Amino acid sequence: MSELTHIDETGAARMVDVSAKDVSARTATATGRVLLSAEVVALLRSGEVPKGDALGVARIAGIMGAKRTPDLVPLCHPIALHGVKVVLDVEDWGVAI
Repeated sequence: MSELTHIDETGAARMVDVSAKDVSARTATATGRVLLSAEVVALLRSGEVPKGDALGVARIAGIMGAKRTPDLVPLCHPIALHGVKVVLDVEDWGVAI
């Protein structure tokens, strides 16, 4: 079994030293889905959500989440991002992210 890098020999959490790592290009992909009622799906498709552009706000929230990952995920190193793309597909059951 491989050793967990974020746990020390006593079982305590620690942040791994990555200072010796070379700079490299990285790509990450995340997916999710939000299950919605047929009524809400219809509102999204028609663009008539009472509070405005819900999908636009969701895209911005996704971008902000990617940018703030080191602040939100424990022990995550800050890595410069050079692009974030959020794709939202409205389906009959809800939204695929």
